[in-house]
Amino acid sequence: MPGRLEGKVAVVTGAGTGIGEAIAHKFAAEGARLLLAGLPDDPVDQVARTLAAKGCDADSFLGNLAEEQSARACIEQAVDRFGRLDILINNAGVFLEVAECQDYSVENFDLTILNNVRSVFLMTKFALPHLQKTRGVVLSAGSEAGEMGEPNNAPYGGTKAFVHAFMRGVAYEQGKYGVRANCVCPGPIDTAWTHKETGPMNEMMEETTLAGTVLGRRGTPEEMANVYAFLASDEASFVTGALWFADGGTTIAKGGPGKLVPAEFKIQPQPTLELAHGHDGLKNKQPANRLN
Repeated sequence: MPGRLEGKVAVVTGAGTGIGEAIAHKFAAEGARLLLAGLPDDPVDQVARTLAAKGCDADSFLGNLAEEQSARACIEQAVDRFGRLDILINNAGVFLEVAECQDYSVENFDLTILNNVRSVFLMTKFALPHLQKTRGVVLSAGSEAGEMGEPNNAPYGGTKAFVHAFMRGVAYEQGKYGVRANCVCPGPIDTAWTHKETGPMNEMMEETTLAGTVLGRRGTPEEMANVYAFLASDEASFVTGALWFADGGTTIAKGGPGKLVPAEFKIQPQPTLELAHGHDGLKNKQPANRLN
């Protein structure tokens, strides 16, 4: 039986680690041809080789997608390589610092804007002429933080609020071309960002983050990839301008409901995708915690 994305061509940014790696594996399993993009020190090439060994037609692009030339070259490589473009996944982003706003570094603010906002704009801008030809879809990584704000990383929440509004604006104006645009809005996911050993969170933040979900646990990258696969497919042909919250109930939580969840219900589902870089998303990125 053909997959839901059989014959589709997708560009996936931030595809070397975490949710991006899971999206790449899920889309490959659903029959998509893939251009996987990421920074030069991310394991994007490794993911592409792994998928190619399983029979997926996969290529890779390394570069800073917040730079105009790199973003344009990435889209051009996909179209030159596969002859078309059906799906753009703006998954790449950063979560670099934990600090109250008065202590937040200007350097990391600028990097957050570049990676979470400018790259989404540039990739969407250069992809749209090709997506109009295929009646394609743009999916961008939003966040529950874009809805509720993110204490101790207020700039991050602000960037995700931009992405939410940007995708809705794109959905409105591009509907006449048959192009859909949506956001997937995760809550705390089992990646480098939500573990004190690999990200800027301390132990208390990690505990309160999980307690702040109705389900009392992290989501998995594969659970997020499942949502992306549905929204990218023709099954979601009437879904556009949507903020798709896949956050374990974070946006409706009050008073730490995760503490009430029995231990057996906090167990994450067993993976079916063979992922290798789930906790590598902040390697070489020097996250900082400036809380007292």
